[in-house]
Amino acid sequence: MTFDIQRWAVKIEYDGTGLVGWQRQDNGLSVQQILEEAACKLCNSHFTINSITAGRTDAGVHALGQVAHLDFPAYFPSTANKIRDGLNYYMKPHAVTILQASKVNLEWNARFSATKRKYLYIILNRPSRPTLNTNHVWHVRKKLNVESMHKAAQTLLGNHDFTSFRATACQAKSPIRILDRFEVYQIEDKIFFEAEARSFLHHQVRNMVGTLKMIGDGYWPVNQAYKILEGKNRRLAGIKAPATGLFLKEIIYPNNPFTEQLPNPEIIL
Repeated sequence: MTFDIQRWAVKIEYDGTGLVGWQRQDNGLSVQQILEEAACKLCNSHFTINSITAGRTDAGVHALGQVAHLDFPAYFPSTANKIRDGLNYYMKPHAVTILQASKVNLEWNARFSATKRKYLYIILNRPSRPTLNTNHVWHVRKKLNVESMHKAAQTLLGNHDFTSFRATACQAKSPIRILDRFEVYQIEDKIFFEAEARSFLHHQVRNMVGTLKMIGDGYWPVNQAYKILEGKNRRLAGIKAPATGLFLKEIIYPNNPFTEQLPNPEIIL
C-alpha cells in the first residue's frame, strides 16, 4: 500500500546505555526501533514509519542533538507539538526524547542535507570513580596533560587520510576526511574533546581520543599524533576510547529546520 506523505525532522536526545546503537539490530533494542515503533503507534499505522538519521551511533554512545526525519501519512493531522509530545509519550520509559520537531519539504534529508557534525567526548580525570556519571564518561585516574593533548589535536586538523584512526571494519569508501575543529579543554575534573567535521569515519573520534589520552598521560610525545596520522595504519594508533564518554552533540544544516533554538548542551553538562 502506498500513500502520500508528510516529512518531519526531529531533534533527539538519548542515553545509549543498554542500547545496541542507533541502527536496528537483531541482537537488541536500538534507538531507531524505539523511534519508529512510537511513530507507528502515534498515527495508528499498520505499516512501519521509516526514519533516516544524520549519523549512526554505536552501542553505548549518547546524543545531545541527533537528527532524523520520518515520513508520516499525509492524512495524519499533525503539528510540531503533537509530533514531539506524541512520540515522547510512546517512547516511554526508554531514555529517548524528542526535543524539537519541524515539518520539512520532501527533498530535505536528515543525512544528506547536513553540512557538519559535532561530537563531544568527556573524560572524568580524578582518582575517585564516577557515581552519577558512570555511563557518561571515561574514567581516567592518572592526571592528564590537557595542554599536550590540545596541541596534538591541532596537528590532526585539515584534509587527511585518517586510516590510522578508522575502525578496521569501517565501510566508508574513502578514508579521506576534513577535520575542521578539534578542541581539548578542562572544566574542573572533566576534560572535554570537541570534534567537528562534515562526516567522520567509523570509530574515528574514539580512536583519536584514545591516542590523545596516551599523549596526555606521557606515554607518547605531542608529535606522535601526526606521526600516527602519516603512518596510515590503525595498528600505529592508540587505544579506542570507551563508548560511554561519547556524545553526538549537534548536526548543522544550511537552513536549520528547528527555528526555536535550545540552550547549548554544554550548559547541561
